[in-house]
Amino acid sequence: MENKKQSFVTIEWRDQAVVMIDQRLLPHQEKYNIYREVPEVAEAIKTMVIRGAPAIGVAAGFGVALGAHNARGDAAAVVEQTKQACDLLAAARPTAVNLFWAIERMRARLAQVATAPVQQIKEALLAEAQTICDEDLGLCHRIGEQALDLIPQSATLLTHCNAGGLATAGHGTALGVVRSAVQAGKRIKVIADETRPFLQGARLTAWELARDGIDVTVIADVAAASLIAGGKIDLVVVGTDRVAANGDVANKIGTYSVALAARAHNVPFYVAAPWSTIDLNTATGAAIPIEDRPAEEVSHVLGQRIIPEGVPVLNPAFDITPAELVTALITDRGVVRAPYIEGIKALAG
Repeated sequence: MENKKQSFVTIEWRDQAVVMIDQRLLPHQEKYNIYREVPEVAEAIKTMVIRGAPAIGVAAGFGVALGAHNARGDAAAVVEQTKQACDLLAAARPTAVNLFWAIERMRARLAQVATAPVQQIKEALLAEAQTICDEDLGLCHRIGEQALDLIPQSATLLTHCNAGGLATAGHGTALGVVRSAVQAGKRIKVIADETRPFLQGARLTAWELARDGIDVTVIADVAAASLIAGGKIDLVVVGTDRVAANGDVANKIGTYSVALAARAHNVPFYVAAPWSTIDLNTATGAAIPIEDRPAEEVSHVLGQRIIPEGVPVLNPAFDITPAELVTALITDRGVVRAPYIEGIKALAG
């Protein structure tokens, strides 16, 4: 199968800096930001210049490498400054487990080379960060390949939020499933929830699929259940920021509603994720921290207030979809079906 290269770059190391496409400006402006300091990378993660669990993990890896690159002094000083970079990046966002997974991987590599010459420490950490990035791209392609037998030859697929090339090092998880199916000759139409309040579906999923010539239509979030009930949707595929050991799934707020509608009308509900997004140390979804985002994301649209002054806002960024609503987890290691505790353990083994 041909693996077509996507037409944009989400994140890369270039000229001794971390370069990211600014996803806040899409679809109107394609702008690449250059970050030369660790606090800038942490702020980019926090403010959603870059978002999506796998992409956040890649950003964390490059952020740690940047911390090592900028560190000064002997080996002990470089190690200490790099550890400080790890701590700063770990505080950027709480829900996406890939952030912590990547930082722990960078910490482990740092420990391996801690007594090496300074330049070797810096080169080793940059190489590890680049490996995380390269591996993520390969994982996304494998997720797409694992899903091929689950996707009909002709299908209308609903997705929520953005789990595409913008949310990963490239190709995507949920949208990687779409891209791989299209590349295999399947006729896929994508229905993208707008995904309030940050509009990742309307702004990002629609932008990258249309840019790559894939059939996509945007709907209001509140229309999803009606389309599912009306037989207009053949399957749902979403990404995730964390999967608990029992198969509970944390994804963008609104995912749970889609899963309930899919179950009510016997529509398959698939979750696509790299193995690094499965958190064996979190027993159930109840233990996954849910990030609260700024009220302005709900109270304002395009900079204009849309609710009365003084009215409070709740803005949880994620919800938990119970494992019993998930038809299957599509990972780079294989497809897992219920009972998830046993299936996940088997893949981990």
